[in-house]
Amino acid sequence: MPLYEYICLDCNTRFDALRSMKDADTHIECTQCGSDHISRLISLFNAQSSGRVIAGSTPSCAGCSATSCATCGH
Repeated sequence: MPLYEYICLDCNTRFDALRSMKDADTHIECTQCGSDHISRLISLFNAQSSGRVIAGSTPSCAGCSATSCATCGH
């Protein structure tokens, strides 16, 4: 089941929810203020195996490697 990211357009709280694909855009309330004025965010990901990118894109900073990054801390 996918993990979707949302933002509350009233209080700017970002939160995520584990929901089925068919429910990705159905009604959801803000976890902070209870508002239903919510927008789904676009989430990016990067999957690597043995240092090779399998899905997504390559890391954004020059210091990133398969295990750790001295530049950005990932």
